[in-house]
Amino acid sequence: MSRSLKKGIFVSQKLLKKIKKAESNETIKSYSRASTITPEMIGLVIGVHNGKEFVPVKIIEEMVGHKLGEFAQTTKFIRHGGKLQRAVEAKQQENNMPV
Repeated sequence: MSRSLKKGIFVSQKLLKKIKKAESNETIKSYSRASTITPEMIGLVIGVHNGKEFVPVKIIEEMVGHKLGEFAQTTKFIRHGGKLQRAVEAKQQENNMPV
């Protein structure tokens, strides 16, 4: 659900301070995944915390209006399947092996 228009967008005050005094080649670290990307952030690299590490996110024009957390995944996808998936993968390897 989106935020009310009368309230405006949410951007962390700490993050805004860091952006104002940041240099263009510097990575800005932020824990604020809920902050909205604004036009002032375009061209900067922001390290967004995913719970374990800071994921570097280079802000481009198409990202304006989205949240920082959308670009730093918190879980790592391994794969689906079990015995059935292993059987399918084994069959694919047999077909790819030269005779």
